[in-house]
Amino acid sequence: MDLVARLLRAAPGGWARIALAVLLAACASFSSVALMGVSAWLLSRAAEHPPVMYLTAAAVLVRAFGISRGVFRYLERLVGHDIGLRLQSALRLDTYSTLARTTLLGRRRGDLLTRVVADVDAVLDLVVRVLLPFLSGLFVILATTVVIGVFSWPAAFALLLSAVLAGGVAPWLAARLSARADAASVPARGELANVVHELARTAPDLVAYEADGAALDRLAEADAKLAAIDARAAWTRGLATAVQALAAGVAVVAGLWFGTQAVRAGTLDHTMLAVLTLVPLALHEVFNDFTKAAQTWTRARVALDRVREVLSTNAVGSGDLPASDPVAVPRLAVRDLTIGWPGAAPLASGLDFTVGPGERVALVGPSGVGKTTLAATVLGLIPPVAGRVEVEGRVGYLAQDTHVFSTTVSENVRIGNRAATEDDVADALAQVRLDVDPGRLVGELGTALSGGEQRRLGLSRLVVGDAQVLVLDEPSEHLDPGTADALLDDVWAQASDKPLLVITHDPGVVSRCDRVVQLG
Repeated sequence: MDLVARLLRAAPGGWARIALAVLLAACASFSSVALMGVSAWLLSRAAEHPPVMYLTAAAVLVRAFGISRGVFRYLERLVGHDIGLRLQSALRLDTYSTLARTTLLGRRRGDLLTRVVADVDAVLDLVVRVLLPFLSGLFVILATTVVIGVFSWPAAFALLLSAVLAGGVAPWLAARLSARADAASVPARGELANVVHELARTAPDLVAYEADGAALDRLAEADAKLAAIDARAAWTRGLATAVQALAAGVAVVAGLWFGTQAVRAGTLDHTMLAVLTLVPLALHEVFNDFTKAAQTWTRARVALDRVREVLSTNAVGSGDLPASDPVAVPRLAVRDLTIGWPGAAPLASGLDFTVGPGERVALVGPSGVGKTTLAATVLGLIPPVAGRVEVEGRVGYLAQDTHVFSTTVSENVRIGNRAATEDDVADALAQVRLDVDPGRLVGELGTALSGGEQRRLGLSRLVVGDAQVLVLDEPSEHLDPGTADALLDDVWAQASDKPLLVITHDPGVVSRCDRVVQLG
């Protein structure tokens, strides 16, 4: 709740909007109860065939409560969802901002995606499906009890007890009984997302090595685990619903009993007997979703705790380097640098070299020695263990597994420069000799492009972003010799007057460089 309170303080008029939504929800629910009560009295009184004028006021109230119920419910949905979506948007932006500022290590992609999407959505559920129903329901219980108490305090007391049982005790018990399952459902969805993500990314390899059966078994196991959790929650919810129905029945019988006794004693007008009998039914309809809301509360808490873990993750580096203006003489230098991932032993130390304009430096060494770690340090994704990195000019990075988004070629190019025009995009594609339609859809993970085309697409981002210092990670990896040579020719042409640091195992790439820095 401290997270929700912080978001409410940050949202314009957050607390006022919540209070208004609760008031509107209470008015809508009370209108339903009042509609039942006035209708019951009107039918009882009309059975006596009095002059029509005696029924006019009640008829008007029936119409008023019938209309106001719908109006108040609509306005409550409007205001409640408005503030809920505002909080959801603010939390999502905070999460994205945190992800942009840091490198999250050891976070599985499917689980992280679940946290950023589904778990963030829990703040909307918390507002709309938990806070508003419970707070407004409390007001309606008290107001209805007071009104019924004017006519029969024993009936009012019985109604209050039944309301506490149906609206408080039953949901609380259901939440307690299914707490472990409800809490487990959130990470279980993350685990299922991980398995699905793994299958989607590795399906061809799994089929090729006949490992698809085991992978599908893991998927079925994760799905069965989640289904069992949901079944447990549904069973508990059904049990609580039965208790609520029983409580409603007890309230009706109590109202009828005490009302009959009061009518016989002459302390209650007989037309009010239907009111005491039927109002409990309308009041208990307010509690229909309370059990589900209580279970939603548990799940929302777990989901938002998972989001808080992302928000409170210790910063690892600063994320992207701050945008800088072009410089006349771009340069990259590392001074007595020690590199390593936070929380792990350093991988290399004493690194000291400079890459000036037009220089091509190859960074070589055995796998695991820290070459990609050095690139991450240069890009600001992780901090140096010791020493410093000096970068003058805009840095561009070409990864060996360039991520291609499932959109058009043009939008993928604009990753390098969101302000790029169509002419800029076309010019960048031309410079890297990628002859494709800018409006062409590239498919999921760029499946509609060849490996060489994907690498050239990544290179076009550097061109459109006017990168002045280039860092390349295995630019020839997974490419046939002809495609690799053509790509390297274009890269070298683009970097004619720019510092170029190349991470590579390829002797052909090393032979194109001016100097070699050996790690390990």
